[in-house]
Amino acid sequence: MADRYQRGMEVRRSVLGDAHVDRAEACKTPFDEPFQTLITEGAWGTVWASDGISDRERSMLTLALLAALGNFEEIPMHIRATANTGASKQDVLEAFQHVAVYAGVPRANHALKLAKQTYDEMEQN
Repeated sequence: MADRYQRGMEVRRSVLGDAHVDRAEACKTPFDEPFQTLITEGAWGTVWASDGISDRERSMLTLALLAALGNFEEIPMHIRATANTGASKQDVLEAFQHVAVYAGVPRANHALKLAKQTYDEMEQN
């Protein structure tokens, strides 16, 4: 388990960046520590650490799933992560077009709005 946690932290940092992970770790409390461990080991140490598909592809899948399920609050974080995963703006657009067809135009439209805002912020910094 410690290896999966360690690998999860490495992958999480490589995808989201040290600043993001450091902020999240600073906010961790005894109450949510078990949850943080779960996502570090499961999402980052297992799913994102797999070499079955590229980080670019995983990024596109993640954004499409977040949009399709209406989990919009995490879209900006994963748009920022595209700078590290290699997913281009065109890749993101393609993913959200799939969302429009298979999960609904309103969800894809909102995801695109968030992506545009986030890309604008990234370009200004």
